[in-house]
Amino acid sequence: MTGLASYAHFRSRLQLALAMNAVIIAAEFIGGWILNSIGLMGDAGHNLVDQGSLFLALYAHLLTARPASESRTFGYHRAGIIAAFLNSFILLLTAFGIALVCLKRLLEPVPVDGGWVMAIAAVSFVANLTIALLLQQGAKDDLNIRSAFWHMLGDAWVSLGVIISGGAILLTGWTVLDPLVSLLVVGAIVRGAWPIFKESMEILLESTPPGISASHVAATIESIAGVKNVHDLHIWAVEPRLVMLTSHVIIEPQHTPLELLQLIQNRITTDFGIKHMTIQLETECCDPDDIHCDLRKLTEHHHEGHTFAHHH
Repeated sequence: MTGLASYAHFRSRLQLALAMNAVIIAAEFIGGWILNSIGLMGDAGHNLVDQGSLFLALYAHLLTARPASESRTFGYHRAGIIAAFLNSFILLLTAFGIALVCLKRLLEPVPVDGGWVMAIAAVSFVANLTIALLLQQGAKDDLNIRSAFWHMLGDAWVSLGVIISGGAILLTGWTVLDPLVSLLVVGAIVRGAWPIFKESMEILLESTPPGISASHVAATIESIAGVKNVHDLHIWAVEPRLVMLTSHVIIEPQHTPLELLQLIQNRITTDFGIKHMTIQLETECCDPDDIHCDLRKLTEHHHEGHTFAHHH
Protein backbone atom coordinates (compact mmCIF):
# COMPACT_ATOMS: atom_id res chain seq x y z
CA MET A 1 0.00 0.00 0.00
CA THR A 2 1.44 3.34 -0.97
CA GLY A 3 0.62 7.01 -0.89
CA LEU A 4 -2.92 8.18 -0.38
CA ALA A 5 -4.48 4.73 0.01
CA SER A 6 -2.30 3.95 3.01
CA TYR A 7 -2.87 7.41 4.50
CA ALA A 8 -6.63 7.00 4.27
CA HIS A 9 -6.31 3.50 5.73
CA PHE A 10 -4.19 4.69 8.68
CA ARG A 11 -6.49 7.61 9.21
CA SER A 12 -9.58 5.46 9.55
CA ARG A 13 -7.76 3.06 11.89
CA LEU A 14 -6.36 5.87 14.01
CA GLN A 15 -9.77 7.54 14.24
CA LEU A 16 -11.32 4.29 15.43
CA ALA A 17 -8.51 3.86 17.96
CA LEU A 18 -9.07 7.43 19.22
CA ALA A 19 -12.79 6.86 19.74
CA MET A 20 -12.25 3.57 21.61
CA ASN A 21 -9.54 5.06 23.76
CA ALA A 22 -11.66 8.08 24.77
CA VAL A 23 -14.33 5.76 26.19
CA ILE A 24 -11.77 3.74 28.21
CA ILE A 25 -10.14 6.85 29.67
CA ALA A 26 -13.45 8.27 30.87
CA ALA A 27 -14.46 4.93 32.43
CA GLU A 28 -11.10 4.41 34.16
CA PHE A 29 -10.77 7.92 35.44
CA ILE A 30 -14.27 8.08 36.91
CA GLY A 31 -13.87 4.54 38.26
CA GLY A 32 -10.52 5.35 39.83
CA TRP A 33 -11.91 8.53 41.40
CA ILE A 34 -14.93 6.74 42.93
CA LEU A 35 -12.94 3.67 44.02
CA ASN A 36 -9.97 5.64 45.37
CA SER A 37 -7.66 3.61 43.12
CA ILE A 38 -4.46 5.36 42.04
CA GLY A 39 -3.75 2.24 39.96
CA LEU A 40 -6.83 2.86 37.82
CA MET A 41 -6.25 6.60 37.68
CA GLY A 42 -2.62 6.02 36.77
CA ASP A 43 -3.76 3.72 34.00
CA ALA A 44 -6.22 6.37 32.85
CA GLY A 45 -3.42 8.96 32.88
CA HIS A 46 -1.25 6.60 30.88
CA ASN A 47 -4.14 6.12 28.46
CA LEU A 48 -4.85 9.83 28.23
CA VAL A 49 -1.27 10.51 27.22
CA ASP A 50 -1.62 7.83 24.59
CA GLN A 51 -4.82 9.44 23.42
CA GLY A 52 -2.76 12.59 22.95
CA SER A 53 -0.08 10.59 21.17
CA LEU A 54 -2.61 8.99 18.84
CA PHE A 55 -4.12 12.37 18.12
CA LEU A 56 -0.68 13.81 17.37
CA ALA A 57 0.13 10.78 15.21
CA LEU A 58 -3.06 11.33 13.24
CA TYR A 59 -2.45 15.06 12.88
CA ALA A 60 1.19 14.52 11.91
CA HIS A 61 0.09 11.91 9.39
CA LEU A 62 -2.31 14.35 7.76
CA LEU A 63 0.41 17.01 7.67
CA THR A 64 3.10 14.68 6.32
CA ALA A 65 0.79 13.82 3.43
CA ARG A 66 0.73 17.48 2.38
CA PRO A 67 3.13 18.37 -0.44
CA ALA A 68 6.15 20.67 -0.16
CA SER A 69 5.45 24.38 -0.63
CA GLU A 70 7.58 27.42 -1.33
CA SER A 71 7.93 28.25 2.35
CA ARG A 72 8.29 24.58 3.43
CA THR A 73 10.57 23.04 0.85
CA PHE A 74 10.73 19.72 2.74
CA GLY A 75 6.96 19.62 3.04
CA TYR A 76 5.73 18.71 6.52
CA HIS A 77 7.93 15.69 7.19
CA ARG A 78 9.18 17.18 10.44
CA ALA A 79 5.64 17.63 11.80
CA GLY A 80 5.61 13.96 12.75
CA ILE A 81 8.98 14.23 14.47
CA ILE A 82 7.92 17.28 16.48
CA ALA A 83 4.74 15.43 17.45
CA ALA A 84 6.78 12.40 18.57
CA PHE A 85 9.10 14.68 20.56
CA LEU A 86 6.31 16.56 22.39
CA ASN A 87 4.41 13.39 22.95
CA SER A 88 7.32 11.53 24.55
CA PHE A 89 8.27 14.60 26.60
CA ILE A 90 4.72 14.86 28.01
CA LEU A 91 4.78 11.11 28.74
CA LEU A 92 7.94 11.53 30.81
CA LEU A 93 6.33 14.39 32.76
CA THR A 94 3.21 12.28 33.38
CA ALA A 95 5.35 9.42 34.68
CA PHE A 96 6.96 11.82 37.13
CA GLY A 97 3.53 13.07 38.31
CA ILE A 98 2.13 9.58 38.85
CA ALA A 99 5.31 8.56 40.73
CA LEU A 100 4.78 11.43 43.19
CA VAL A 101 1.16 10.42 43.88
CA CYS A 102 2.24 6.77 44.32
CA LEU A 103 4.79 7.71 46.94
CA LYS A 104 2.16 9.71 48.82
CA ARG A 105 -0.22 6.71 48.72
CA LEU A 106 2.49 4.33 49.89
CA LEU A 107 3.01 6.53 52.95
CA GLU A 108 -0.73 7.04 53.59
CA PRO A 109 -2.68 4.02 52.21
CA VAL A 110 -6.43 4.28 51.49
CA PRO A 111 -8.98 1.43 51.16
CA VAL A 112 -9.62 0.17 47.61
CA ASP A 113 -12.35 -2.12 46.20
CA GLY A 114 -10.42 -4.79 44.29
CA GLY A 115 -13.37 -6.32 42.41
CA TRP A 116 -14.38 -3.11 40.67
CA VAL A 117 -10.76 -2.28 39.92
CA MET A 118 -10.45 -5.65 38.19
CA ALA A 119 -13.60 -5.18 36.13
CA ILE A 120 -12.73 -1.72 34.84
CA ALA A 121 -9.08 -2.63 34.14
CA ALA A 122 -10.23 -5.74 32.23
CA VAL A 123 -12.28 -3.61 29.82
CA SER A 124 -9.26 -1.36 29.35
CA PHE A 125 -6.99 -4.36 28.70
CA VAL A 126 -9.18 -5.75 25.91
CA ALA A 127 -9.63 -2.35 24.28
CA ASN A 128 -5.93 -1.48 24.37
CA LEU A 129 -4.94 -4.80 22.88
CA THR A 130 -7.48 -4.31 20.09
CA ILE A 131 -6.14 -0.83 19.29
CA ALA A 132 -2.53 -2.09 19.29
CA LEU A 133 -3.44 -4.78 16.77
CA LEU A 134 -5.20 -2.18 14.59
CA LEU A 135 -2.01 -0.12 14.47
CA GLN A 136 0.51 -2.93 14.09
CA GLN A 137 0.68 -2.72 10.29
CA GLY A 138 1.78 0.92 10.17
CA ALA A 139 4.21 0.61 13.07
CA LYS A 140 7.02 -0.81 10.96
CA ASP A 141 8.02 2.33 9.07
CA ASP A 142 6.57 5.35 10.83
CA LEU A 143 8.04 6.69 14.07
CA ASN A 144 4.69 8.17 15.14
CA ILE A 145 2.55 5.14 14.45
CA ARG A 146 5.26 3.07 16.11
CA SER A 147 5.13 5.29 19.16
CA ALA A 148 1.33 4.98 19.28
CA PHE A 149 1.55 1.20 18.80
CA TRP A 150 4.02 0.75 21.67
CA HIS A 151 1.93 3.01 23.89
CA MET A 152 -1.13 0.89 23.27
CA LEU A 153 0.72 -2.35 23.85
CA GLY A 154 2.25 -0.87 27.00
CA ASP A 155 -1.23 0.22 28.09
CA ALA A 156 -2.57 -3.28 27.66
CA TRP A 157 0.14 -4.74 29.92
CA VAL A 158 -0.33 -1.95 32.44
CA SER A 159 -4.06 -2.69 32.57
CA LEU A 160 -3.23 -6.35 33.06
CA GLY A 161 -1.05 -5.33 36.01
CA VAL A 162 -3.95 -3.34 37.46
CA ILE A 163 -6.27 -6.39 37.03
CA ILE A 164 -3.77 -8.55 38.94
CA SER A 165 -3.38 -5.96 41.70
CA GLY A 166 -7.19 -5.76 42.01
CA GLY A 167 -7.34 -9.54 42.38
CA ALA A 168 -4.57 -9.55 44.96
CA ILE A 169 -6.32 -6.76 46.94
CA LEU A 170 -9.52 -8.88 46.92
CA LEU A 171 -7.64 -11.93 48.22
CA THR A 172 -5.29 -10.33 50.74
CA GLY A 173 -6.75 -6.92 51.50
CA TRP A 174 -3.33 -5.25 50.98
CA THR A 175 -4.35 -1.88 49.55
CA VAL A 176 -0.67 -0.89 49.34
CA LEU A 177 -0.56 -3.03 46.16
CA ASP A 178 -2.54 -0.33 44.34
CA PRO A 179 0.17 2.37 44.46
CA LEU A 180 2.85 -0.29 43.98
CA VAL A 181 1.31 -1.37 40.69
CA SER A 182 1.15 2.23 39.55
CA LEU A 183 4.91 2.49 40.12
CA LEU A 184 5.18 -0.29 37.55
CA VAL A 185 3.00 1.85 35.28
CA VAL A 186 5.58 4.60 35.65
CA GLY A 187 8.31 2.17 34.62
CA ALA A 188 6.29 1.17 31.56
CA ILE A 189 5.73 4.80 30.57
CA VAL A 190 9.41 5.72 30.90
CA ARG A 191 10.53 2.65 29.00
CA GLY A 192 8.23 3.47 26.09
CA ALA A 193 8.83 7.20 26.02
CA TRP A 194 12.60 7.45 26.45
CA PRO A 195 13.72 5.88 23.10
CA ILE A 196 11.19 8.00 21.18
CA PHE A 197 12.26 11.13 23.06
CA LYS A 198 15.91 10.37 22.24
CA GLU A 199 15.33 9.51 18.57
CA SER A 200 13.16 12.57 17.86
CA MET A 201 15.63 14.79 19.74
CA GLU A 202 18.52 13.46 17.61
CA ILE A 203 16.60 14.24 14.43
CA LEU A 204 15.69 17.75 15.61
CA LEU A 205 19.36 18.37 16.48
CA GLU A 206 20.32 17.39 12.88
CA SER A 207 22.51 14.55 14.19
CA THR A 208 24.03 12.09 11.73
CA PRO A 209 21.47 9.26 11.43
CA PRO A 210 22.23 6.10 13.46
CA GLY A 211 24.21 3.52 11.52
CA ILE A 212 26.00 6.10 9.38
CA SER A 213 29.44 7.44 10.32
CA ALA A 214 30.42 10.76 8.75
CA SER A 215 34.14 9.95 8.86
CA HIS A 216 33.43 6.61 7.18
CA VAL A 217 31.48 8.38 4.41
CA ALA A 218 34.35 10.88 3.98
CA ALA A 219 36.94 8.07 3.84
CA THR A 220 34.82 6.21 1.26
CA ILE A 221 34.61 9.26 -1.03
CA GLU A 222 38.34 9.95 -0.59
CA SER A 223 39.15 6.38 -1.60
CA ILE A 224 37.80 7.07 -5.12
CA ALA A 225 40.62 7.71 -7.61
CA GLY A 226 40.83 11.41 -8.46
CA VAL A 227 39.41 12.69 -5.17
CA LYS A 228 41.90 14.69 -3.10
CA ASN A 229 39.85 15.83 -0.15
CA VAL A 230 36.34 15.85 1.30
CA HIS A 231 35.19 18.68 3.56
CA ASP A 232 32.08 20.50 4.76
CA LEU A 233 30.32 17.15 4.92
CA HIS A 234 26.85 17.16 6.50
CA ILE A 235 24.54 14.19 6.86
CA TRP A 236 21.17 14.57 8.53
CA ALA A 237 17.64 13.19 8.44
CA VAL A 238 14.57 15.32 7.75
CA GLU A 239 12.72 12.33 9.19
CA PRO A 240 14.00 8.74 9.56
CA ARG A 241 13.17 7.75 5.98
CA LEU A 242 14.58 10.90 4.37
CA VAL A 243 18.36 11.17 4.78
CA MET A 244 20.22 14.08 3.15
CA LEU A 245 23.90 14.64 2.45
CA THR A 246 25.83 17.73 1.34
CA SER A 247 29.58 17.96 0.81
CA HIS A 248 32.43 19.78 -0.90
CA VAL A 249 34.86 17.51 -2.74
CA ILE A 250 38.25 18.64 -4.08
CA ILE A 251 39.21 16.71 -7.20
CA GLU A 252 42.40 16.52 -9.25
CA PRO A 253 42.09 18.86 -12.24
CA GLN A 254 42.80 16.23 -14.92
CA HIS A 255 39.68 14.15 -14.05
CA THR A 256 36.36 14.57 -15.86
CA PRO A 257 34.13 16.20 -13.21
CA LEU A 258 30.84 14.68 -14.41
CA GLU A 259 32.15 11.12 -14.49
CA LEU A 260 33.68 11.54 -11.06
CA LEU A 261 30.46 13.03 -9.66
CA GLN A 262 28.51 10.06 -11.01
CA LEU A 263 31.02 7.69 -9.40
CA ILE A 264 30.79 9.44 -6.03
CA GLN A 265 26.98 9.51 -6.07
CA ASN A 266 26.66 5.84 -7.01
CA ARG A 267 29.15 4.87 -4.32
CA ILE A 268 27.31 6.80 -1.57
CA THR A 269 23.96 5.34 -2.62
CA THR A 270 25.20 1.74 -2.77
CA ASP A 271 27.37 1.86 0.37
CA PHE A 272 25.17 3.97 2.66
CA GLY A 273 21.72 3.97 1.07
CA ILE A 274 21.65 7.78 0.88
CA LYS A 275 19.76 8.91 -2.21
CA HIS A 276 19.40 12.67 -1.67
CA MET A 277 22.74 14.42 -1.96
CA THR A 278 24.27 17.68 -3.12
CA ILE A 279 27.97 17.53 -3.94
CA GLN A 280 30.05 20.55 -4.87
CA LEU A 281 33.19 19.70 -6.84
CA GLU A 282 36.19 22.01 -6.49
CA THR A 283 39.75 21.94 -7.79
CA GLU A 284 41.07 23.85 -4.78
CA CYS A 285 39.76 24.75 -1.36
CA CYS A 286 38.46 28.32 -1.16
CA ASP A 287 40.11 28.74 2.24
CA PRO A 288 42.77 26.09 3.03
CA ASP A 289 43.02 27.23 6.68
CA ASP A 290 39.34 26.68 7.26
CA ILE A 291 38.94 23.74 9.65
CA HIS A 292 35.98 22.50 7.57
CA CYS A 293 38.27 22.14 4.57
CA ASP A 294 40.07 19.32 6.27
CA LEU A 295 37.78 16.87 8.03
CA ARG A 296 40.90 15.13 9.30
CA LYS A 297 41.39 17.96 11.78
CA LEU A 298 37.99 17.05 13.17
CA THR A 299 38.39 13.26 13.18
CA GLU A 300 41.01 10.85 14.38
CA HIS A 301 41.26 9.29 10.93
CA HIS A 302 44.66 10.45 9.69
CA HIS A 303 44.89 9.35 6.10
CA GLU A 304 47.67 11.85 5.45
CA GLY A 305 49.56 9.72 2.96
CA HIS A 306 46.75 9.75 0.40
CA THR A 307 48.52 9.54 -2.95
CA PHE A 308 46.60 8.47 -5.98
CA ALA A 309 48.00 7.24 -9.29
CA HIS A 310 47.42 9.92 -11.89
CA HIS A 311 45.61 8.44 -14.86
CA HIS A 312 47.04 10.31 -17.79
